Amino acid sequence: MDKRIVKPFITLILLLSLVSLACNLPFLTKATATSTAGEATVAPSKKTGAVTKLSDVQKAVVQIESEGTFMDPEFGLQVNSAGRGSGFIIDPDGYAVTNNHVVTGAALVKVWVNGESEPRNARVVAYSECNDLAVIKIEGSDFSYLDWYDGEITTGMEIYLAGFPLGEPEFSLTKGIISKTRASGDTSWTAISGGVLGHDATGNPGNSGGPLVTSDGKVVGIHFASRKDANQYFAISESTAKSVVADLMKGQDVDSIGVNGSVVSNDDGSITGVWVASVASGSAADKAGIKPGDLIVQLENLVVGTDGTMADYCSVIRTHDSDSTLSVTVWRWSTGEILEGQLNGRELEVTGTFDDSMSSSSSSADSSSTSSTSEAQPYFTDEFDDSSDMNNYSYFMMSGDADDPNMNIYTENGQLVFDLNGPELWPYLTYDPYTYYDTEVDFEAENLGNNNNNVSIICRYDPDRGWYEFNIANNGLYNILYYDALVDHAYKRLFDGGSTSIHMGRATNQYTAICKGDSLSLYINGVLARTVHDSNLSQGQIGISVSSFEDYPVLVNVNWLTISEP
Repeated sequence: MDKRIVKPFITLILLLSLVSLACNLPFLTKATATSTAGEATVAPSKKTGAVTKLSDVQKAVVQIESEGTFMDPEFGLQVNSAGRGSGFIIDPDGYAVTNNHVVTGAALVKVWVNGESEPRNARVVAYSECNDLAVIKIEGSDFSYLDWYDGEITTGMEIYLAGFPLGEPEFSLTKGIISKTRASGDTSWTAISGGVLGHDATGNPGNSGGPLVTSDGKVVGIHFASRKDANQYFAISESTAKSVVADLMKGQDVDSIGVNGSVVSNDDGSITGVWVASVASGSAADKAGIKPGDLIVQLENLVVGTDGTMADYCSVIRTHDSDSTLSVTVWRWSTGEILEGQLNGRELEVTGTFDDSMSSSSSSADSSSTSSTSEAQPYFTDEFDDSSDMNNYSYFMMSGDADDPNMNIYTENGQLVFDLNGPELWPYLTYDPYTYYDTEVDFEAENLGNNNNNVSIICRYDPDRGWYEFNIANNGLYNILYYDALVDHAYKRLFDGGSTSIHMGRATNQYTAICKGDSLSLYINGVLARTVHDSNLSQGQIGISVSSFEDYPVLVNVNWLTISEP
């Protein structure tokens, strides 16, 4: 027979969020990659040179260029690319605030201060990806700096946006008012917890990280996003930023795993995740083995990005300590691999593959739908004789290697033979031409060996979502399972039991599985063993399986297989 491995995922077409960044995201404007974050810091010095009037704000506002190599979800690998944003100095020793998406993951950070013709080097002190904040340390001392505003922020309050829009070297100052004092902070690249301000001071790409100031130069917020089509601009409120920045100045990352990325999805939203543009060296993400170009699809077994924002992703991070061990699942687009591991725990390892040539199964209003195999029938009895077309079947493995010479599936003398001569071999044989809503599967299995084994019927098999499995052992036990391929990638027991109807040992048994609506029924030699109810899956292919365990060989002949309407 044709041994085709079923690869379970569909082509991902990446779509970026409609909400645009107020400055060019590094992975959208050819900018960042690996970082030097996390160096030891010194305590800030006694403050001198604080700006007290609007005309002096320019002295403390800086232009930042981040350069490195990163992975763009649309254009691929971008080598030695640079992008620019803004920031502002908060201490005379050169500590400055900007956005996480401006600098995190950069190999080289340069800063222009107060009209200087040559840039200064800077290092990333710490970052907060879920507050879109970072602190950098600029080379030098005795800088002018900005203080935080300590009054009440009200709607209609007059403010000014300072920065370097469009990557141009000329300082810019635009005027506006606070339009909202409690705007949403959830975007495709961050999810700010706390105060977010809406304002109408015009911003452009390159303004991100720049300060929103009062007429006397006090910082009201940090500009981070815009919706130019609606003339709406957004800033992180000083009430949110101050406490985060205080920790960042101590070299403590906040609400971060060390990723610079954005939520993406496929056309129908069935696949979502956080696309990793760059990773900070030495971060939890880096130590786990996450790389630029990975798609983080699950964090602590929660599918992330389903609403188009980082809200769920950041909620998981915020509800755990920075050194907590968190499970993570990523898809590595460059290799087609699925990897699972832990942040602050075991490194990522390959647990599966996805095939970008696969597409979703078709469906119809009938109880089955067909593929291009025109001769295949939806309902039939297969006696595995010369007329059987084994090209209508393929198999995949849940344990063991498909190329293992000890694993053999073939037809002989009008029987389908599972000949397993090794331990822990779990092949699943599926009937490929049709998917089914409600169906009945019957087959007769003859156990010719003495060793413990399982035979199984599966229904509603969908490589993207999972399947139901009716699993019968030749020792008198059985269980009904749901394999969750979407979230947990694990078997979930719907029922465990035993039956005196099972002919144990070297014997022949007839098994029936009926999948109808949310009812799943198992019959053993004509006797109803159990009906359970589950609504996770509604359609899919059918199949059968035989499994070996510690003892082998296992030899099971399937005499016939029938697929019918229930």
